[in-house]
Amino acid sequence: MKIDFFCPRWGFEHINWDAFLSRVKTVGYVGVEWFPYSEAIDFAEVLHQLKAYNLQLCIVMTVIKQNLTFDDYLQQLKQDLLDLSLLNPLFITAQTGREYFSPKQIEQCLACCAEVSRETGIPIYQETHRNKWAFAAHQVYPVLQNNPDFMLTMDVSHWFCVSESYLEDQQDAVDLAIRRTKHLHARIGHTQSSQVADPKAPEYGQALQEHLKIWDKYVALQRANHTEAVTITPEFGPPPYLTVMDKNIPADETQWRYNLWMKDLLNERYQPQQA
Repeated sequence: MKIDFFCPRWGFEHINWDAFLSRVKTVGYVGVEWFPYSEAIDFAEVLHQLKAYNLQLCIVMTVIKQNLTFDDYLQQLKQDLLDLSLLNPLFITAQTGREYFSPKQIEQCLACCAEVSRETGIPIYQETHRNKWAFAAHQVYPVLQNNPDFMLTMDVSHWFCVSESYLEDQQDAVDLAIRRTKHLHARIGHTQSSQVADPKAPEYGQALQEHLKIWDKYVALQRANHTEAVTITPEFGPPPYLTVMDKNIPADETQWRYNLWMKDLLNERYQPQQA
């Protein structure tokens, strides 16, 4: 089974795409995870450059318009998903809804995602993310139980932070989420933040191990299911996610190093013959 690592464009929007992709390719990523509405650029030109570097594309998205009525939000969600599907990504990770949406509103949002996925043939996964409908394990658990076709992009760092725990007492919810995960966002958080200051620091050793426990279960399950490839985005973010520890090192360079460290750690752990 292959482990395919995607590099986040998040935090590097100020970098020329050609220079960015050259660096992405050199260190062994197979593709880029991109939120196209985060920068003003010709999408066709980005697709051309990705093709030139033989890199794949996956998309992460959220509705960026603010202060919408629910009906307007739902309409915008559908239009954004349809538009982004035209870029023909491997899949779309959707940060859907808000944490205060009612069960009926969440149901409508998820039905919208499912409809667009059927129409376009592009898989759409729901990201576990603070501020969105999937902000916590206890929130997602019954939705997954009642909707066997819904799949996740799991970023468990958000759930640890929201719960202020490592979910020791919510293992049924975590295990079901693992079974329904299609993509991983690999970032180390802890019970007070969704991103540690330095993932290599010994004081965050427990946080690292708690994430690895979940990722190990996921990778083992995919191997048992004879999955051809698992996709992972190392996803340490820029400030304010990132705590600037050394002002002599640019923040984007620190972010790049953390994500590369995460990629290399998981690559060695899950496919050591290729590390």
